[in-house]
Amino acid sequence: MDILERERFLKDLLEELSLGNISIGEAVHSLRKEVTGLRQDQFARMCNISLRALRQIEHDEGNPTIQTLNNIFKLFGMKMGVIKSSPN
Repeated sequence: MDILERERFLKDLLEELSLGNISIGEAVHSLRKEVTGLRQDQFARMCNISLRALRQIEHDEGNPTIQTLNNIFKLFGMKMGVIKSSPN
C-alpha cells in the first residue's frame, strides 16, 4: 500500500467509524491486516499491549482502556476522542 492509498484508507476508515458503520474492533483488525500486514502477536508487541487484549479488541470483547486503544491508534496518527452524535 503506497502513501496515497494508506491516507485514503485511513480517511475512509475514520469516516466509517464516525458514522458507526464499523466497530472499533473491526477498525483495529483492518488497520492491522491492511496497513501493517502483521500477525496479531507482532502487532500486539509493536503496540505494547498483550496479545489477549488485542484479540479481545478485534472481537469487540472485553473493556479496553482509552490508553490501550491509543497505544494502537497512535501508530496510525490517530487517538480516541469524543465526537458530536446525531440527535437520532
